[in-house]
Amino acid sequence: MTVSVTLPALGESVTEGTVTRWLKQVGDPVEADEPLLEVSTDKVDTEIPSPAAGVLLEILAAEDETVEVGAGLGIIGSPDATPAAPAAPAAPAPPPAPSAPAPAANPAPAPAPTPAPAPAPAPAPTPTPAPAPAPAPAPAPAPAEPFVPPVAAAVPAPPVPAPSPASPQAPAPAPAPAPAPVGAAPVEDASSLRGRTVPMTRIRRAIGNNLKKALLEQAQLTSTVEADVTRLMRLRNRSKDGFLAREGLKLSPMPFFVKAAAQALKAHPVVNARINEDEGTITYFDTENVGIAVDTDAGLMTPVVKAAGDLTVAGLARAVHDLADRARGGHLTPDDVSGATFTISNTGSRGALFDTVIVPPNQAAILGVGATVRRPGVVRVGDEEIIGVRDLVHLSLSYDHRLVDGADAARYLTAVKALLESAAFEDDLYPYAAA
Repeated sequence: MTVSVTLPALGESVTEGTVTRWLKQVGDPVEADEPLLEVSTDKVDTEIPSPAAGVLLEILAAEDETVEVGAGLGIIGSPDATPAAPAAPAAPAPPPAPSAPAPAANPAPAPAPTPAPAPAPAPAPTPTPAPAPAPAPAPAPAPAEPFVPPVAAAVPAPPVPAPSPASPQAPAPAPAPAPAPVGAAPVEDASSLRGRTVPMTRIRRAIGNNLKKALLEQAQLTSTVEADVTRLMRLRNRSKDGFLAREGLKLSPMPFFVKAAAQALKAHPVVNARINEDEGTITYFDTENVGIAVDTDAGLMTPVVKAAGDLTVAGLARAVHDLADRARGGHLTPDDVSGATFTISNTGSRGALFDTVIVPPNQAAILGVGATVRRPGVVRVGDEEIIGVRDLVHLSLSYDHRLVDGADAARYLTAVKALLESAAFEDDLYPYAAA
């Protein structure tokens, strides 16, 4: 009895996958649910488990081969079954023979090799000149004439006026303090990619294709507001030590932005929507599945916090940390990167003030969060306005103008700004806040 290994559905809108590595070879025993091979899609890399225990009898899809969902990948059989011939598709092609001169068109016996011409007589070696005698050491300069650099010597010194004999000699002024040494500018090591041409990675191609598709099919533009998050940062500072002690996680500002963005989506569903091109309809989602853009060594990944609008700040902190950690470790599942209805990109994590982020396909908008900077701002105290040092951040909403109008974008951004500036998240963080 044999069991076929097929490519399962690996997430929403995923129709194919590429075999990147077989973990077992023909003839190897496998257990049920044991990882059998690795498959990559335009969203994530994942392992395909064996559907049954037995022996891998045949490999149907070789490494680097792209197959559709439902296509056969291999065959598992009983241990006493005969494996397929060793020349399985998964085996790499034999390396080409070493390059050799092309044979003559007529397969007749090759003529005797022509003797190599006698080497030309080597030129007589050039006699090495005897080393010149070492120059005599230069005499030491006279004490009265210290060394003057050439540049300085080229500039005539101004005449020094003779002291007036009538005036008493004034005490010498105290030497000016030496200027503080100027720190050297930071120097970054040169990248090993300089001067190289390398193949485009699968994930780089997927990112490029998706974003190009989004730009070509959507009418995208960006609106920006500035929010004063001083109160929010104070709340975070009061809660971060207790949160670290109880949860074992650092409380970053990101969960607060996700909370405000998801909460505002409930009141502004036009931003949490999708255009169904083929049907000519619009879907307004009843849940806030927020994609979080994560910078990884392999490239940009966007895992999804499901039902983000129903989570507290603490719950969002746990979810964001878990997804980001697994994204950087390469442990995301297809479900982790599927189903986003809205996306947040923390462009400020690397110091950018704001960005014109690109709306992902099948979404209506994406929120870019810039770097939080401390600078002067106007503060109202009673009936007076004063200048104070504030924590300020730019929020940039890129949106599809086919679905979202400029007024819609402004209303949504204003709602997010109000939620952040009010910092009304004390109830979410009450167990962690310092007295």
